[in-house]
Amino acid sequence: MNKTELIDHIAKQADISKAAAGRSLDALVGAVKTTLKKGGTVTLVGFGTFAVSARAARTGRNPRTGEAIKIKKAKVPKFRPGKALKDAVN
Repeated sequence: MNKTELIDHIAKQADISKAAAGRSLDALVGAVKTTLKKGGTVTLVGFGTFAVSARAARTGRNPRTGEAIKIKKAKVPKFRPGKALKDAVN
């Protein structure tokens, strides 16, 4: 499912226009991005939790040359699914 299909699904299920569904989806994604950028977490009970995790600096290898390269530390977004989502998939 891509973004357009998701907007169509939201519009149909919530009985709202596609434009309103698109704005709602964009607002949700924007809120999650803003919260994660500030270092917070977003928990949707029954769905899952979005959080930020720190990845340590490490040494990697250039696959073409085999040369060792330094990879900087980074913050990466993580998603941990909730029990209800796990149960729905299984």
